[in-house]
Amino acid sequence: MNFIIKLLVTAAVAFGLSQILSGIHIDTYWTAIVFSFVLALVNVFIRPLLVILTIPLTIITLGLFLFVVTALMVLLASKMVNGIHIDGFWWALLFGLLLSIVTSLLFSGKNE
Repeated sequence: MNFIIKLLVTAAVAFGLSQILSGIHIDTYWTAIVFSFVLALVNVFIRPLLVILTIPLTIITLGLFLFVVTALMVLLASKMVNGIHIDGFWWALLFGLLLSIVTSLLFSGKNE
């Protein structure tokens, strides 16, 4: 149940950000729900592998390369879902950062 709530909140934040950011286009809230589910799957299965493969770059950049990994995960998830379009890498980076920050703030009070 907790996963479904987090999925719906993430979808709402993603849809809200698409209304604010001109480089992010999400057609419907249903598309945002599918996108947040795909993003969760990508973050569970592909992100850890990519983080391990990029450890040298992450160390050299003092962890800043993880922002690039986040943007790549957002772009990959957007390519898998019809109805969402991201205008470029920098929009994906900004979207990923804002999505992470807002959802973290929303769930920071819960210790579950």
